[in-house]
Amino acid sequence: MTQKKNVLFIMFDQLRFDYLSCQGHPHLKTPHMDSLAEKGVRFTRAYVQSPICGSSRMSYYTGRYVHSHGAQRNNFPLKVGEFTLGDHLRNGDIDCYLIGKTHMQADEAGLKRLGIMPDSVIGARQSECGFDAYIRDDGLWAEGIGGLYDSKRSPYNEYLKDKGYEAHNPWHENANAALNDEGDIASGWLMQNADQPANIKEEDSETPWLTSQAIQFMEERRDADKPWLCHLSYIKPHWPYIVPAPYHDMYGPEQILPVQRSSQEKAYPHPVYGAYMENLVAQSFSKDEVREKVIPAYMGLIKQCDDQMGRLFAYLEETGQMDNTMIVITSDHGDYLGDHWLGEKDLFHECSVKVPLIIYDPSADADATRGTVCDELVEAIDLAPTFLDWFGQDIPNHIVEGRSLMPFLQGEKPEDWREFVISEYDYSTTLAAEKLGLEPEDCRLFMVADKDWKLVHAEGDMRPMLFDLNDDPNEFYDLGDSASHFPVREQMYKRLGAWARRMSQRTAISDARIRKMRGKALDKGIFLGLFDGTEVPEEKVEPIKGKGKKAN
Repeated sequence: MTQKKNVLFIMFDQLRFDYLSCQGHPHLKTPHMDSLAEKGVRFTRAYVQSPICGSSRMSYYTGRYVHSHGAQRNNFPLKVGEFTLGDHLRNGDIDCYLIGKTHMQADEAGLKRLGIMPDSVIGARQSECGFDAYIRDDGLWAEGIGGLYDSKRSPYNEYLKDKGYEAHNPWHENANAALNDEGDIASGWLMQNADQPANIKEEDSETPWLTSQAIQFMEERRDADKPWLCHLSYIKPHWPYIVPAPYHDMYGPEQILPVQRSSQEKAYPHPVYGAYMENLVAQSFSKDEVREKVIPAYMGLIKQCDDQMGRLFAYLEETGQMDNTMIVITSDHGDYLGDHWLGEKDLFHECSVKVPLIIYDPSADADATRGTVCDELVEAIDLAPTFLDWFGQDIPNHIVEGRSLMPFLQGEKPEDWREFVISEYDYSTTLAAEKLGLEPEDCRLFMVADKDWKLVHAEGDMRPMLFDLNDDPNEFYDLGDSASHFPVREQMYKRLGAWARRMSQRTAISDARIRKMRGKALDKGIFLGLFDGTEVPEEKVEPIKGKGKKAN
């Protein structure tokens, strides 16, 4: 490849790993994402660092565990000074742009403390998780009796109003609601309306709008010499679960996957799991009528996403940019959809914490792996070093905690690849925390999993959860207090302990600099421990010898 390299980093929000046809879904056909898998590598064991939007994304964007970057929950700020993908790429004179969602909460107190103006270049990048925002839209323009969920400017609402949608909040009244026969709003927040068509032209809905933004961006950059990474971050198939025609009725209840849940899970649940089974969204998704309304709409949203991938890939092919652009497709977490008696995400069953990951490397070095599948344990934090590696930059391993996936893309496997993955979850602001009567510091869960076992540690003096991924792939039987499985739990706790003791906060100085500092004290005039100077080479002590002048 002689032309410049680019990266198109595509993320869907709340897309389950098993809702693509290349992942085995029998009814939902996703030919365009499948075609990318046929050109690249599909990873079957990719795990996020937290099963919630904000924390997961901060790990993608920093290449660091939640334990390290500290943005442990949605609306917890990413502290000023945390290194991001944009910081690393700009060191190599590579632009780093955002189109869509980050769920980033800016550290306003930190910016003020350091005297950084939010509207300065540095301030804007700190507020946008290191990206230069081509257009940012987190897609949560809800409004309740307490006001707006997101008080920032809504570029999508501005777009819709320019297109002639006259509602006060067209994001809600058009893109995420239907109109019933009486002319009343049938809100997507009410899941009984999920099978209705959203009151919007399909081409004006959120997913096509973001695709158009991406094509416009790439068209503007076609003749530029400077390489770029563009993070195209879609809002869907995240709730509200409602989609415009013709996608609203493409699928029916007979095409949804069988629910994965067991009465055994309710017999003696872990306290945190039990609390989550009692929340409102779990209670709703435990009803078959809710699943039969929502899941076909969820599938329609994914089908629309895949069709937009077809549009995007066609543009790249037509303009020749498919030949020099690495393309990644992934998600920030999954969706329970009633599995395990739960809705939403939050906990660590596979449908929540495991995500799709497809990587297409256009270089000839990756020809041998096209259309292959990798079942090694991969983490979200691995994408940041992969991008740096792709651009030929050094990976600052004292900052970035993930590992490059380039060897897997080019037919190699590192001998010392990881044996386990980690994910974390902070539920300190939830009703579950209130129900359990826990202090914020005790509202933390840690998952450590390998290919055979998954252990979830809970702070607050609670027992762990343990699942046998071979004999119980559906994760129905919690072995967290099984006496016969004590050795397994002990081994998993050793791994969790080793991970917790890793070097993670020394980000201001690299190992290489530390090595260069060794043994230099004598050269700088520090002679601690010498008796007469013969213990070291003579030239080392010459600066402290010689004739002196007697003090008056």
